Amino acid sequence: MDFEGDFDDQAPPSFDRMKNVARDVEAKGFNPGLIVLLVIGGLLLVFLVGNYVLYMYAQKTLPPKKKKPISKKKMKRERLKQGVSAPGE
Repeated sequence: MDFEGDFDDQAPPSFDRMKNVARDVEAKGFNPGLIVLLVIGGLLLVFLVGNYVLYMYAQKTLPPKKKKPISKKKMKRERLKQGVSAPGE
């Protein structure tokens, strides 16, 4: 039984459907999931780069933090630990 001679000019129906699917994919454009991923990734990248730029700007322009003043009691205690007598004692 030779089936090839009967269907030389016709392709099986499954292959015809595949050609239509391929045309539909080209017509639709980008995958919506990919677009969402790119937008979120871009926003995250802009956020991180912006934070870094602001951090570097703040390091250059803001004055250094002031240290808390040390109480007189603590100063006396530190001097006694080091072996230096406090003045007036």
